[in-house]
Order: sequence, then structure tokens, then C-alpha cells
Amino acid sequence: MTWFEAIILGLVQGLTEFLPVSSSGHLAIVKALFGIETADLSFEIVVHAATVLSVIVVFWKDIVKLLEGLFKFKWNEETRYILMLVISMIPVFIVGVFFKDKVEAIFGTGLTVVGCALLVTALLLTISQLYKPHHKKINAWRALAIGVAQAVAVIPGLSRSGSTIATGLICGVPRDEVTRFSFLMVLVPILGEAFLDLVGGGFAASSVGGLQLLLGFLAAFGSGLFACKAMIQLVKKATLGWFAVYCLVVGLLCIIL
Repeated sequence: MTWFEAIILGLVQGLTEFLPVSSSGHLAIVKALFGIETADLSFEIVVHAATVLSVIVVFWKDIVKLLEGLFKFKWNEETRYILMLVISMIPVFIVGVFFKDKVEAIFGTGLTVVGCALLVTALLLTISQLYKPHHKKINAWRALAIGVAQAVAVIPGLSRSGSTIATGLICGVPRDEVTRFSFLMVLVPILGEAFLDLVGGGFAASSVGGLQLLLGFLAAFGSGLFACKAMIQLVKKATLGWFAVYCLVVGLLCIIL
């Protein structure tokens, strides 16, 4: 991987992480189109960590408020919300601990898997726009359902933000609330994966050079900031139907070509 390819992949990751079109799927597509090869997932972990950092920047006031409420050491709305976030992380924790090797193997599959997953993303987005339940607050069961959607979205092409936001909307969670929840629930899993890879020597043994990792990180962080803010406004004001059409077209192209 050259430094230019690292920047391109970083930009793709940042722009597509928060839009409901699957960042992992687009990384696989770009790699296939330009013949970019990586022997491990270190680069993917780094650029995902960069987009998580962009979430922290965008939602830093919310995060500080949640932590202040937590450290009052009494039951309050902030403590309840953090508990819902913890519940949402259970499915992805189980996948990460017990099925990590199988997940990594999926990233080595062809674009047919990516295409099929993009079609599923399109279906989920479409259902979330057609089904209009009454607005409901996030509770343990809805948090768990959104968490299951996040865990399944480790499949390249199945959008994490699209799956979690669509699942939340289908469960009746208001648009602005489910968007905020979807972005915050990813903080601990991705940062935890990056930390474990760091202490485990995964980055040191990576086939990707340090310069490429740094450039990919910076590109993903910058484009992630833009995409995160844009997605918040899109979910509030616009339909997700156009993203469903996009995923449908790209998914079919992946399968056919």
C-alpha cells in the first residue's frame, strides 16, 4: 500500500462510516478496483479508530454530560442511558470474543458477499422508511435489538450506521435519538479493539507501514468529522430512501460485475 492509497482508503472510510452505505464494503470495493492489498486488518482498525475520534469531537458535550451523571454515583437519566449503551455492546462483544477469526475470514471474501450485504442494507433502510411506529424511548430490549444489528453489521457491505439506525427506527425510537445512540454505542468496541491490537503487537507486526497508517488515520478523521455532522442533519431532515437506492445499485453491480 502506497501513501496515496492510504489517503484514498482513509477518505473512503471516513465518508462512508456514518452514511448508511457500509464503510467496510466500500473499502473492499476500492481495494478490488485498484488492486490494493493488506495482509491483516491493522489499517481497518486504525481508520475505524479515527472515525470514532471524530464522533468524540462531535458529541463531546454529550459524552461529558453522561460521565458527569455517571460519577454522581446515583441513578439518573445519564446512568440509565449509559446502561442502555452497555446493553447494546453485549452482542458485538460476544462476536468479538468468540467469532473473531471467522469475522476476519469474511473480510477476505469476494465482492459477491459485499454486494449481497448491500442489498440487505437497502432492504433495511427501505423498511425503516415505510414502517412508522409510535415514538418510543430506548429501553433494554430496544438497545439489545440495535446492538444485535451492530454485531451482524461486521459483515462487509452491511452498513453499521444504516443497520443500527434502521433497526432503531423500526423499533419506534425517534430519528434524532437513534442517530445519537448509534454513534455513541460504537465508541467502546472500536477503541477497545484498537487498544487490544496495540498492546498485542498487532500494529508492530502489520504489513502496512507507519506512514500509511498515520495518513490513513488523518484522512479518515477529517472526512469522518464532515460525514458525522452531515448524517445527523440528513437523518433529521431527509429520507434515507436515496441511500437505499444507492446500496441497491452498488450491490447489484458488485454481484454482476
